[in-house]
Amino acid sequence: MADVATTKLSSKGQVVIPENIRKKLRLEAGVQFVVLGDKDVVILKKISPPSIDEFDTLIRKARKAAKEEGLKKSDIESAIKKVRSQ
Repeated sequence: MADVATTKLSSKGQVVIPENIRKKLRLEAGVQFVVLGDKDVVILKKISPPSIDEFDTLIRKARKAAKEEGLKKSDIESAIKKVRSQ
């Protein structure tokens, strides 16, 4: 069963994650979260950067998808220039 604890929202919108939860999940200062909210439920999901192997897999998939769509390197460079100029 998951650990259960209570906490409060501060006037600045901050929430303290109780120590027992931080220790169990090995959460350290500076860790980033995605925050999802729906009705009366708030979910914090820890963001972890991909490992090198995972990153390589993502790059391969992206290159394959781009090739299948007929994208060229010049298309990507044009898109980057367009966004940067805005």
